[in-house]
Amino acid sequence: MALDSRGADAARPFIKPDATEYPRFVYELMGWDPDASRVSTPAYPCLIDEYHKVAELYGTVNVPAAVWIDENGGMVRSPDNAGACDAFRTMDRTTFKMQKESAAQAREVRISYIAALRDWIENGAASKHVLQDSEPGQHWPTSKDQAGAARFRLGLELSRMGRDQEARAQFTEAERLSPDNWSYKRQAWDLEQPGKAAGPEFWAAVDALGDKRYYPPSPFSGER
Repeated sequence: MALDSRGADAARPFIKPDATEYPRFVYELMGWDPDASRVSTPAYPCLIDEYHKVAELYGTVNVPAAVWIDENGGMVRSPDNAGACDAFRTMDRTTFKMQKESAAQAREVRISYIAALRDWIENGAASKHVLQDSEPGQHWPTSKDQAGAARFRLGLELSRMGRDQEARAQFTEAERLSPDNWSYKRQAWDLEQPGKAAGPEFWAAVDALGDKRYYPPSPFSGER
């Protein structure tokens, strides 16, 4: 699934890129096998969620995000960051290179996530990785989150009507009500100007976190 309020034309190049090889820093950033040289494009349908409806229903607040759903349609884990971690914050923003230790950490977190996913696929409900309500890092929508979602939806509609100033006011209120929802921030920036969601405003907001995490710690790798 791709969250992109600018629609299919904006999201499709990222879902199915023309290139079959990625720059080295992408492998480090994503924690992929550093010896892999080719990445396959998906052969399955990809949902482009312009209105963030799926994200709202499942309570996802960032990308990447994953929800584990069993064969009966039951959600066995609440949304998590699918093996992503804060190692990206050490990346040199000019060269896009990561420190060796950070790249290794990204791989460790990714590998532990995949191992946990495979364990659940193999063992089903008996897996030790099924949902634990008390597990640190679990995020469930609060009443403020729900109010923020309503403000964000209104902002999207106003943006589509060309009422950009009013839309920005709604996005700002959505961010105030749900400050940990990075999807709101990044989509609002991207609607203002394509590419802005990965530009200086994004990095300034990440730096402003200080010691606070961008992604919750992985429950699978023992990350703290």
